[in-house]
Amino acid sequence: MNPYASFLGEREPIAVIAGTANRLNELAARLGAAGVERKPAAGKWSAHEVICHLADTETVFAFRLRQALAEDNHVIQPFDQEKWHDHYAAYTLEAALTTFATVRAWNLALIRALPAEAFSRELSHPERGRMTFRVLVETMAGHDLNHIRQIEAVGSAAAAVV
Repeated sequence: MNPYASFLGEREPIAVIAGTANRLNELAARLGAAGVERKPAAGKWSAHEVICHLADTETVFAFRLRQALAEDNHVIQPFDQEKWHDHYAAYTLEAALTTFATVRAWNLALIRALPAEAFSRELSHPERGRMTFRVLVETMAGHDLNHIRQIEAVGSAAAAVV
């Protein structure tokens, strides 16, 4: 079961992941310096923190994609996003956006260069079970869309208050 599939709908995953870096830059610019730091509610992440999470996750996806291609029946190593979140104050928004965009471009170059049969390679996730490389790419896209929606909601909530 891919928990991010519902965010993808009928959209092409590679097109979604190709557009995410630009969308994040647009949203950050629209929110402004104060807006990206605003938390939508107690215990919720600010847009800045979400973008740091996306940068971290993109580095994780970089490793997962390459391991899935290099190792038969690769088993993904999960991570605790809340523990990683503990260090997000160390990162500027600009560094997070740059890291995300750079690693995403690197990952896209790999994905776009793969032969069709690579997308059928099998791997597994300890919490989500067996999947294919294609599902891993779809997960990237759905994950992007989920967090873009969260950032958009921060902007919408701020606009409603004004």
